[in-house]
Amino acid sequence: MNLVEILTEQARKRPKAAAIIETRRGRHHFTTFAELDQRSAKVARLLRHSGIQAGDPVLIFHAMSSELYAVLLGVFRLGATAMFLDPSAGRIHIDRCCELQAPKALVASPKAHLLRITSGALRRIPRKFVFGAWLPGATPLTNAEKEPPLETCERCAADTPALLTFTSGSTGLPKAAVRSHGFLLAQHRVLERHIELVAGEVDLTTLPVFLLANLASGVTSVIPDADLRAPGAVAPAPIIAQIEQHRVTRCAASPAFFERLLASPNRESLRGLLKIYTGGAPVFARLLDALCDCAPDAKVEAVYGSTEAEPIAHLNARTLRPEDRLAMRQGNGLLAGTPIADIALRIINDQWGRPLGSLAIRDFERIQVPAGQSGEIVVAGEHVLKGYLHGRGNEETKFSADGEVWHRTGDAGKLDAQGRLWLLGRSSARIQDAHGDLYPFAVECVAMEHPEVRRGAFVNHEGKRLLAIEPHTGLDTRTRETLRNDLAWAHVAAVVEVNRLPVDKRHNAKIDYPALRALLGNNIRGHT
Repeated sequence: MNLVEILTEQARKRPKAAAIIETRRGRHHFTTFAELDQRSAKVARLLRHSGIQAGDPVLIFHAMSSELYAVLLGVFRLGATAMFLDPSAGRIHIDRCCELQAPKALVASPKAHLLRITSGALRRIPRKFVFGAWLPGATPLTNAEKEPPLETCERCAADTPALLTFTSGSTGLPKAAVRSHGFLLAQHRVLERHIELVAGEVDLTTLPVFLLANLASGVTSVIPDADLRAPGAVAPAPIIAQIEQHRVTRCAASPAFFERLLASPNRESLRGLLKIYTGGAPVFARLLDALCDCAPDAKVEAVYGSTEAEPIAHLNARTLRPEDRLAMRQGNGLLAGTPIADIALRIINDQWGRPLGSLAIRDFERIQVPAGQSGEIVVAGEHVLKGYLHGRGNEETKFSADGEVWHRTGDAGKLDAQGRLWLLGRSSARIQDAHGDLYPFAVECVAMEHPEVRRGAFVNHEGKRLLAIEPHTGLDTRTRETLRNDLAWAHVAAVVEVNRLPVDKRHNAKIDYPALRALLGNNIRGHT
């Protein structure tokens, strides 16, 4: 097998249909499925002529584009491994990732090649290619246009590595997630079913793995005219223009991205969307409500998942009941919906930070908690990553029970009597003090019910339970008192106002709690 086989099948079925639509210098560019297939075959030939073979890691630095996917598919054709890391994380991160897995080739934009000046690891990569313009020491990818297409695909086993990505390493050394051809195929099948990919649809695509699934399903991907490295800061006008012009019918994106679109005076243009999926960060009820109001004919879903397991659970926004909303306002956590049928999900006693190793089935059952009780969320299934490169990170996040490998998500939650999952936040963010144990989402869900609150975060800082609020315009005394009264059960010592709460780089929506503690210590604006 080779993942490219299902991707190129669409080139045979619908050769003239647009696979990718993108905007370059103000002009729309269309790449058909047949054109993408041909380009990737030519890139594969160029890479093979340069000495790249099956199993070789190829490091790629480039934004989402038809060029990127031509290279990615070309790498897959050879049975080589596409390697991605975040270059903005800095030289030390780049060098550490390259120590974990030394690339045999670098394919990058001219700007990204400048990183070679400071990174010895990048300079040591033996073969270098550049997107677009000529660059000293690098082969232009435009040379592939002169090559005959490579007609064959390397035969790969299900466990042959296809994609290698790295964690940020912000809490230590980076971990490398290896996704094989078999894993990506299993993930595609799950995504195709659960986000209902239908050939001929037009999708505004913000996530690289979703664009890959679109290519395999015959869905046209419109790449937003925006810098997707900062989804919470995108300019909505060009994106909404794309939605209108290309008659986009579906979109999957982070909550921060949708918040930007909803802030546009032209948000009425979202009415034509029929399928909306949002996740990668907490999805609060008010965002789901706003999306339902703006796109009344759309299926609106919150999707819970992670790099190691995507998707895990989903919630149809239009099934939210008054009692569910009341439970979130009373500290029950954030409703994530029903675990998908393709995954096994359990809640175990929260012992994050303590390795579990190999458990007998009786011991595994013993640490599971009943419905309504909180604990760690653990998952298993075909599309759940079984381990990391060289095993680094396995001890922390994996364990086995009766031969089955389980992934510890690092998230806390609970299952209700209907089998639905409620999220409580990161296990590492749990507050344990004289008042008892409490997870952040229990409090943050309550805070997010207040219209004046743009974003809220609950932490223990210097022995006090604090609720940090990033308001839309400012917090008045009445709002502060209302928040304190609503959260009397949580023993909040103070409600503090901050200009901007620190969030993750990827989705711009998940609270960075260590950074928040530093902010509270140095730059609080507000008081109890």
